[in-house]
Amino acid sequence: MDNFPSFCGRREQAFTRRDFLERAGAGFGALALLDLLKGSALAAPQSINPLAPKKPHFAPKAKSVIFLFMEGGPSHMDTFDPKPLLQELAGKPIPPSFGRVITAMGEFDSPILASKRQWAQHGKGGLWVSDWLPHIATCADDIAVLRGCWADGINHSAGVCQMNTGSILAGRPSLGAWTSYGLGSENQNLPAFVVMQDNASSVVNGPRNWGGGFMPAVYQGTRITASSEPIPNLNTPAGISDAQQRGKLDFLNTLNREHAATRQLQTELDARIASYELAFRMQAEAPEAVDMAKESDETKKLYGIDAKETAEFGKMCLLSRRLVERGVRFVQLYSGAGSKWDAHTKIEANHSKLCHATDKPIAGLLKDLKSHGLLDSTLVIWGGEFGRTPQSEKGDGRDHNPTGFTMWMAGGGVRGGQTIGSTDEVGLHAVEQRMHVHDIHATILWLMGLDNMDLVYKYKGRPERPTLNEGGPYKKIAG
Repeated sequence: MDNFPSFCGRREQAFTRRDFLERAGAGFGALALLDLLKGSALAAPQSINPLAPKKPHFAPKAKSVIFLFMEGGPSHMDTFDPKPLLQELAGKPIPPSFGRVITAMGEFDSPILASKRQWAQHGKGGLWVSDWLPHIATCADDIAVLRGCWADGINHSAGVCQMNTGSILAGRPSLGAWTSYGLGSENQNLPAFVVMQDNASSVVNGPRNWGGGFMPAVYQGTRITASSEPIPNLNTPAGISDAQQRGKLDFLNTLNREHAATRQLQTELDARIASYELAFRMQAEAPEAVDMAKESDETKKLYGIDAKETAEFGKMCLLSRRLVERGVRFVQLYSGAGSKWDAHTKIEANHSKLCHATDKPIAGLLKDLKSHGLLDSTLVIWGGEFGRTPQSEKGDGRDHNPTGFTMWMAGGGVRGGQTIGSTDEVGLHAVEQRMHVHDIHATILWLMGLDNMDLVYKYKGRPERPTLNEGGPYKKIAG
């Protein structure tokens, strides 16, 4: 009768459906439950480490990912996709032959806005890069530019959500979480998935962008900062020995596991317990991993840490190199957190500032990874949730454009110096070698040794996949 309400003042535990299956009829009902949960972390013993290294589906070309997310949507026709026709049609309506432009505010019919950029070809492959990004241009032979990208999200919430999770609707695991689930972590003393952003503003959708969705919360990203204390409250308080800290943690885990035992479907509890254990291990290794004091002045200058305008993103990029160097699987950096790249007006001032803040740090990251022998095993990705329209908004800005935009990849087995796909003559629609977000995600996973259709997590009896059963890798990107 212990599981039924008592009127004697005794505190009772909740009696769940899982408890009923485990206890009624000699527990035979639980056998069916275990079969339904087969393949899910819920069926696994707690002693199994969900972040232990796992074998990929096939030989990987990359071991780690650094995703440089330009939040708000950078203008492709002002960075990597020159459109001379914009100069000819400036101030005129877009020709009907290019189709309608639909934005979050409805149909968009403003006149075309010319680009003020100066363009030049760079590297052996002759990649076109604008004068906004002179430092990245020096890395042209390491970069593959994807000009035929397209997505479904018209507004920032849907666009950022899809670029991170594959869906315009919230609730699915992020790409970093899928990578952690599929491959585990190479370093058990550091998080498998780390997130940083360049200012205090909230990224659109917040932590959902790096969340675990319907998977166990242990796969979600860990946010750190590039400040003097990258991981708050990590250091052991003064006067507390390792033995005392270990004793406190053991006692806390005992209480937590007793609490979690009757709430086995709440994976956040297991994730919280795992986070305490990870934090204890991180106290030994993480301070060294995030300590940039030992980096040379030459290295800091390479990343632009010596200049106010580039210091913030430069620190984030340098931390990224230090983290992947130590086995962190997936690192995501947000530039312009809070949709700062969203240039509905004054695009010249907006993009000039943000390009300047990120150009040298990103080039420094590529060069530093290369000098450390890490670029071949680290896939670097650049892009936002969408691009921008060829038409003007408010006279000197550009609106959202998910129907055609540019991203690029470097390292991690990617053959640099190539341009893949194209948009039409005004940069409105992707027209050749089109790559949807699902294809982009499938390509990233493929470079990591994972098949997007074979990476499966059972949720409510359904086989869930990172690309929602769609998309495929663009294998020609590899060298």
